[in-house]
Amino acid sequence: MAGRIRLSAVVLVLLLALSACGSSKKTTSATTGGRSLFSKLPSAIQSSKEIKVGSDIEYAPIEFYKEGTQELQGLDSDLAQAMGQKLGVKFTFVNDTDFAGIISALQAGRFDIIMSAMNDTAERRGKGVDFIDYFTAGTSILGQKGNPKNINGLDDLCGKTVAVQKGTIQETDILNPQQSKCTAAGKPKIDVLAFEKDTDALQQVKIGRAVADLEDFPVAAYNEQISGGGKDFQVVGTPGFEVGHYGIAVPSGKTQLREALRDALRAVIADGSYDQVLSKWNVSAGALKTAAINGGS
Repeated sequence: MAGRIRLSAVVLVLLLALSACGSSKKTTSATTGGRSLFSKLPSAIQSSKEIKVGSDIEYAPIEFYKEGTQELQGLDSDLAQAMGQKLGVKFTFVNDTDFAGIISALQAGRFDIIMSAMNDTAERRGKGVDFIDYFTAGTSILGQKGNPKNINGLDDLCGKTVAVQKGTIQETDILNPQQSKCTAAGKPKIDVLAFEKDTDALQQVKIGRAVADLEDFPVAAYNEQISGGGKDFQVVGTPGFEVGHYGIAVPSGKTQLREALRDALRAVIADGSYDQVLSKWNVSAGALKTAAINGGS
């Protein structure tokens, strides 16, 4: 991101010096309470100058690869890089596990933290992680374009086949409880098809095997707009219900790392970088600027 300036020899020396000063601001960690954020990091991360981030990278526009490449992009990636500038370290995303097993992989030490559109919930905190909350997003039902199955809410899914990504709150906290509501209303249960990747769940809707896929609202809105040039899918019913908070997951015992990350998030919120990232991905409505610890449901 650092700019490079080429000028005439008359002012070259002076402006090179000024340019160097400007560049140092971008590579040196921010400060809080008179201490640099870098100095607040655990010694192992200070030595490596790297934070490894576990992520299931296939959830546009939150985290995904540019088509046909391994170039990472999305909300989580951009926010992590902004925080890395404040901390004076590099954030490296690791995409080697499925979403359902990602907390177990974190506890096994395969990476330092998780940023993967993960909702901060009591159930997940019970697995030994703390969350630094940074975004808010509800759930949407994504059906075929034109809504041929006339799906207008969860009750309309009873007796139908629905696709979902395994381990998400859409599976555990929304579809599973909906089953008893279906039977109480005298309707058949939902036939739930759970996949390791949301892209596989989407494909079931596209080919007509499932009537809908449940996704976080920003993701559903993105797929509605992008897939097939906007001809494949449609957000049906009320968008953004069952609102939850995305959080950066950190092992519960690593309070030093958690607090340094929280300070970095607060710093990018304060300087406007946070708003710029959300605006870039058209998700400003999900802004959550409290940087709360374990503030989810």
